[in-house]
Amino acid sequence: MWRLEAYDYALPEGRIADRPAAPRESARLLHVAREMADCTVGELPRLLRPGDLLVVNDTRVLPVRLEGRRGIARVAVLLHKRTTDGFWRAFARPAKRLKPGDTIVFAPDFAARVEAREEGEVTLRFEMAEDEFARKLARHGAAPLPPYIARPPDARDRVDYQTMFARADGAVAAPTAGLHFTPGMIAELERRGVARAAVTLHVGAGTFLPVKTEDLRAHRMHREWAQVPAETVAAIAATRKARGRVVAVGTTALRALESAALSGTLAPFAGETDLFVGPDFRFRVADVLMTNFHLPRSTLLVLVSAFAGYGRIRAAYDHAIAEGYRFFSYGDACFLERAP
Repeated sequence: MWRLEAYDYALPEGRIADRPAAPRESARLLHVAREMADCTVGELPRLLRPGDLLVVNDTRVLPVRLEGRRGIARVAVLLHKRTTDGFWRAFARPAKRLKPGDTIVFAPDFAARVEAREEGEVTLRFEMAEDEFARKLARHGAAPLPPYIARPPDARDRVDYQTMFARADGAVAAPTAGLHFTPGMIAELERRGVARAAVTLHVGAGTFLPVKTEDLRAHRMHREWAQVPAETVAAIAATRKARGRVVAVGTTALRALESAALSGTLAPFAGETDLFVGPDFRFRVADVLMTNFHLPRSTLLVLVSAFAGYGRIRAAYDHAIAEGYRFFSYGDACFLERAP
């Protein structure tokens, strides 16, 4: 199934969640194995077993959506990749009207100079120390909600669009499967003997870019920084030895783990990854994947189809649409067992 058209589906209007479920545990969870079962996230302790290992992504989302002015003209900016100290690549609207040397003012004490413009992006320079930049970004920036959520971000999104595991600054989009977890649920899983380990993958804005090639073998993934620390590698080895399962919380955690195992053996890893999980990918680490529902014609839908089986995922998405599940970042989730 290397044709992009094989990963298309029609989502009825009004099915994109624009707020998370409240409480978080009330979100629906579709268990996909040999059979399908409708559950809730609150039932996750029943689906996991003593000895299983949850692997979460501990990246922290930065408030990188900014509104500013170039003269009297308004400019919307989404910072998406820090290149060096003070320099960021960004998407801007309207980008075509910006030119090198322009200044975009976000607040009286917070501005950026346009250094370059190419292919719909700009490079911005913030002439201030990194700690000062972080403080001003926290004060003036907003949560970078994905483009399919039509409303503007608000103060609630500062909390809602951040997982409880967030520790390492660097993401410009949330690892959304982690949004379903609460301290109470983690405490219950720990009581049941489910362990937890962390990886880091700084989710980039490229996660929302459309696939432009009909033949998926020609697709080239964007690069994102990831780290799989030695203690997580050791925790996975101990889980394997005890015959527990490795449960990746989200496609970003899975991609970090599988990037660290491309040699055939899982090892500590730190660096950029452009891993594309295509239909013939050989999974070496994750046994179970908890993940939200993904956009049609996306690399993430290809990934989950490779993991759980193309036919299973088609049936699961048809079922979720028929049963009124909520889709995408703030929506419901799947609990996918890896296909044989």
